[in-house]
Amino acid sequence: MALDNELINKVTWKIPNALVLLGSRSGDDWNGMTTSWVTQVAQEPVLIGVGVDTEAVTHRLIHEGGSFTVNLWNSDNTRPFVKFSKPASKDGMSLNGYGISEGVSGAPIFDDAIAWMECVVRNEVDCGSHTFFIGELVAAGVNDDDARPASMADTRMKYGGTRRGH
Repeated sequence: MALDNELINKVTWKIPNALVLLGSRSGDDWNGMTTSWVTQVAQEPVLIGVGVDTEAVTHRLIHEGGSFTVNLWNSDNTRPFVKFSKPASKDGMSLNGYGISEGVSGAPIFDDAIAWMECVVRNEVDCGSHTFFIGELVAAGVNDDDARPASMADTRMKYGGTRRGH
């Protein structure tokens, strides 16, 4: 079978991925972004990696602000992921109408997250279309230990493979 874009997309979309809201901040600019490219990459220290498109607002905010949060969401409520597919609107201590708190690094933590991790960037790996930000875990919390975290399989969303339209 030839390695073409259709095959690449078909196979990469089968990779099981968590679906999270990625919080970022630089100065007065705050954002939340839907992403599925997140994983733990080390235990000592605990390091969390996230892949972010170099053209995304969140990319600039993580690069400039030096931190990010990974906010796991209840699989029973995937509506927020659609709201955060574009840059977020901040109003007081909310992004797109969802309450946030300021983490120890300054990055936003979503109040409704079932669990969250706050990371300070330790390394940025240029991966072409995306940067893989590796952050050291500096704070974390669990708000609902019984809820199942959302994954891409809980939605009709697709991300990965090749860029569409290229």
